[in-house]
This record gives sequence, C-alpha cells and structure tokens, in this order.
Amino acid sequence: MLHVYGWNRADDLGSLSQPAQFSMILPIIKYGDPLLQKVCEPVTVFDKALETLAKNMMETMYAAPGVGLAASQVGVLKRLIVVDVTAGEKQGQLITLVNPEIINKEGEQYEEEGCLSIPNFTGRVRRPYRVIISGKDLHGREKIVEGEALLARVFSHEVDHLNGVLFIDHLGAIKRDIIKRKIRKKVRAGEW
Repeated sequence: MLHVYGWNRADDLGSLSQPAQFSMILPIIKYGDPLLQKVCEPVTVFDKALETLAKNMMETMYAAPGVGLAASQVGVLKRLIVVDVTAGEKQGQLITLVNPEIINKEGEQYEEEGCLSIPNFTGRVRRPYRVIISGKDLHGREKIVEGEALLARVFSHEVDHLNGVLFIDHLGAIKRDIIKRKIRKKVRAGEW
C-alpha cells in the first residue's frame, strides 16, 4: 500500500526520462568500504547535479537489479534514496526522496532481506510493517509517503544506509559473523 502526500509522482524523475545516453550506471560500493558506515549529510542544494545523481542512481538500481538504492552505496554521502519495489516492472512506481526521515512506524515484519552492497547474502531482519516517511522531492518540495510491507522494509533499509547502518547490523551475532567470514574469504580469493 502506498499513499503519497504533497507531490505529483510525475515530478519525481518524470522530467528526467530522457534517452538513456544522458544517464550512467554507477559502480555500487561493497561491504568493507568505509563509506558504507558513514552518516550522510543532508542535501541543501537542489540543482541539476542532484537531478543527475538521482537519475544515475535510478539507472544503477534498475540495472543491478534492485528495489532501492541510497546515495552512499554509490559513494556519495548525501541523504538521497531511490525506491521502486517493482524493480522497474511497473511504470510510475519510482519514489525519489531527498533528506528522508521515518516519522512513524507501526507493526512488525520479519523477512529475508538482501543488499546491493552485500551481493548474494541475505538474512532475516525485523522491520516495521508500516512507515510514514517525510522528505523532499528533487525540487525541494516537502513530501510525505506512507508504505506497508515490502515498501516499508525498503524505506527502512535505505534510511539505515543513510545513517551508516547495514542490514547485517540487524542480524544475530552468529549469522553476521558467518557472512563476514564468507566475505573475507571472497576478498582473499579476489572475488569481492
């Protein structure tokens, strides 16, 4: 379920739907890069550079493929996320939020979760079932979005990224250590 207040979805990245040659797929940084553990700075300038970053993040998320991406995952420590729980399969589902903050949480869900920065690893994470998130669009206009189920999970996951928190930080110590050990092994083998 999705409720959006205070903005027209066409304003999201609709104005950015030019041909693909104007966008680029950015490299997604992986677990182990210290940028993933840093808290992102609020966006204060709403300009063409921000629109370009958002468009490139959208292209990167869809190419991965994924359902959400935070700017920190592409090495930019700004509070910006793109989310589309259909992974681009349904037009008009993209949500772009600048300076997002979860202002209300309700219920609970405990589901399998993964991350584009920790590819091929998953774990069961406890998240709110419903969230209300506030932020701004790419033009600096206030917006409030309400999401349930998967959308609430993705919003929570991406806002965590902006705060330097990864999904594995929510796992039990044993599961987290197993994943970290497997990643270290991949690093030593040159596969990470």
